[in-house]
Amino acid sequence: MLTSPTVHRPSDREMRPAPISPGRRSARSHRSPRVKRAFDLVLLLATAPAWGMALAVLAILVWAKLGTPVLFRQKRPGKHGRVFELLKFRTMTERRDASGKLLPDADRLTAFGSWLRSTSLDELPELINVLRGEMSLVGPRPLLVQYLGRYTPEQARRHEVLPGITGWAQVNGRNAIAWEDKFKLDVWYVANRTCWLDLKILVLTALRVVRREGIAAPGEATMPEFMGQRSLLAPPPAEGARPATVAPRGFP
Repeated sequence: MLTSPTVHRPSDREMRPAPISPGRRSARSHRSPRVKRAFDLVLLLATAPAWGMALAVLAILVWAKLGTPVLFRQKRPGKHGRVFELLKFRTMTERRDASGKLLPDADRLTAFGSWLRSTSLDELPELINVLRGEMSLVGPRPLLVQYLGRYTPEQARRHEVLPGITGWAQVNGRNAIAWEDKFKLDVWYVANRTCWLDLKILVLTALRVVRREGIAAPGEATMPEFMGQRSLLAPPPAEGARPATVAPRGFP
């Protein structure tokens, strides 16, 4: 039975976006997309031999343990809600019930897949997404496309920046905190992001991975689906309809 790990509960100050004053020009420059992109590329190139070898070894292990495909591919919304193909190592089987429907995550997650998730090694192929410019090393995690229509205008601000492999929410509870708290942390990051903060988050992420904290929500194999605050009032989608891909308010 899964238990909830001890989680750092961020203060209101950590969650509250800080106003930008004229005297904070240096912080503004650190928020430049070009500076952030350069920061990502320098770190990736400096560590390429290590993560390149790790990718190759893990790909062989996934193939031997779970078969093909080795990579899990899924459409996710990125900056400004633009959809891209997220890459991760496969962690689940394709087991289905008698009617052909996929079994729940807990029934399809293997021991090897659970280990990949607990060490966050399943996220390693997302470095390819970073190289492509679709993601950043640090930023709000890319969630499901259908969530776009479920955000409040404030929550939708998480899409003002590139999604990240790790983020402020991941080092403050990851999947062990509620969706609402996670989105508040994402928005705080959007308003306060700097290269120094990114470096701090990367260090904290390494510590969380070693301790294997916040991997799953209490009582769940993975994070439960986000249904949105207005989901009870929304009509069900028509059969065969595509997931909503309209960018949240304020996007070009």
